[in-house]
Amino acid sequence: MTEEHEAHHIAKGKWVFYGFLVIAVFLLFTEHKAHVLGILPYLVLLACPLMHLFMHHDHGGHEHHNHNASEGDKK
Repeated sequence: MTEEHEAHHIAKGKWVFYGFLVIAVFLLFTEHKAHVLGILPYLVLLACPLMHLFMHHDHGGHEHHNHNASEGDKK
């Protein structure tokens, strides 16, 4: 096989995989809708502390000292 022909088969395989994935997600959602929607309020509550941990890490509030700076530069 040439490289171009092989690349075409790989691209075609990706589309087949994505199609399978869409069908699988659709079927899982329709069959387990009560479970998925029942856990949704808990996921919203879980998102609050996770956002606090991951999004406020560089929000200030904690003084970061530059130990290499002279005393005149800190003021």
